[in-house]
Amino acid sequence: MNVEGLNQYYGGSHILRDVAFEVPAGKVTALLGRNGVGKSTLLRALMGLVPIRTGKVVFGETDLTRARPNERARAGLGYVPQGREIFPRLTVQENLLMGAPRVPPRIYEMFPVLKAMLERRGGDLSGGQQQQLAIGRALAMRPRLLILDEPTEGIQPSIIKEIERAIRALAATGEMAILLVEQYYDFARSLADQYLVMERGEIVKRGRGADMDADGVRNLLTV
Repeated sequence: MNVEGLNQYYGGSHILRDVAFEVPAGKVTALLGRNGVGKSTLLRALMGLVPIRTGKVVFGETDLTRARPNERARAGLGYVPQGREIFPRLTVQENLLMGAPRVPPRIYEMFPVLKAMLERRGGDLSGGQQQQLAIGRALAMRPRLLILDEPTEGIQPSIIKEIERAIRALAATGEMAILLVEQYYDFARSLADQYLVMERGEIVKRGRGADMDADGVRNLLTV
């Protein structure tokens, strides 16, 4: 995905300011920043959930700038929103089948707990299990770009490790681009092939994931 000169406003407030970056296939791009700098708004703009004033969003050879959310999903964008937003009254299996006629076996390989709980209602799962379900639901559509908004938020350490292994395995196939928005620095550093740092709606720093410590990225995230 290529994002060029993206601007977005709420009323008179300039929320996203000339945001530009690339998310290459087979790589994890970590987008970091403090609360309120525009990260989630950027993701919602990429998915067509909020309009952009100016700029361009291109995925492969397709210009998605004015595309509707369902058109972006069909083009290969998968989205795991902050807060998971699963369907609590539906079973695990029904959640997984919301966007696909069948569940790819690799989802159960990555998250065995989902297979064990297929008939449980989504609302009865723990927070970490719901996050795995939300990721599985996005993967069921076989996306070429997976967008994850704060996947470790409120999750116990053991499941964070499972999610980390899953993201690493997905990137290792070389088939999928991954855009990871994260505040947990160590998690982002462990996965990032490249990083972006946002402040006040702008990308203020970028570089290789391996250089995050040397570049002082952690200091940019502290209050």
